[in-house]
Amino acid sequence: VKLHDAYLSVAEAMNHAGYEENAFVKIHWIDSEGITRETVNDVLHGLDGIIVPGGFGSRGIEGMILSAKYARENRIPYFGICLGMQLLLERGEEVRPCKGLGFVKGSVRKIDTALKLPHIGWNELHFQNDSPLFRGIDEGAYVYFVHSFCAVAADESQVIARTDYGASVVAAVQSGNVFGTQFHPEKSGEIGLAMLKNFGEMNR
Repeated sequence: VKLHDAYLSVAEAMNHAGYEENAFVKIHWIDSEGITRETVNDVLHGLDGIIVPGGFGSRGIEGMILSAKYARENRIPYFGICLGMQLLLERGEEVRPCKGLGFVKGSVRKIDTALKLPHIGWNELHFQNDSPLFRGIDEGAYVYFVHSFCAVAADESQVIARTDYGASVVAAVQSGNVFGTQFHPEKSGEIGLAMLKNFGEMNR
């Protein structure tokens, strides 16, 4: 299939991470529009980890939700990027008011800031709780954001990093083996590559 540039960036970053770890990375591209309650077990069976890159509109959201549930139920590491992270909250307003998965307590709302939206560009991370996703990454590392909505956490123990954009913004969350970043690691250079390497190691 013809892949969006964001998906190609994730693939290139994961392959490079595998090379750095002297590991072979085999990527299965799965169209989330084809994942249903009836097919999810067959489609995702045998995977060591699941990455859901940023989504586009409402397309394939049900499949993304089912993928996250499958990862949680089968104890497979899950990494949601941008919208893939926002799905983990209890409710959201990004596309339309809707119920989320509730793996992370809180909601998704428009960023409460006087600065221009969408927030596009590089911002530094401030780590809030320890996470294997950030192993070897220094406090204050810069990553790349593109968003107008963000998580508003109800349980700060699930927030692993924040950034500042005229207000404190949740940058990353974790609930067990489920991880999410509001920023795009695949567009964040060596820092993002290090995170994808760390995620890959969880799947070995």
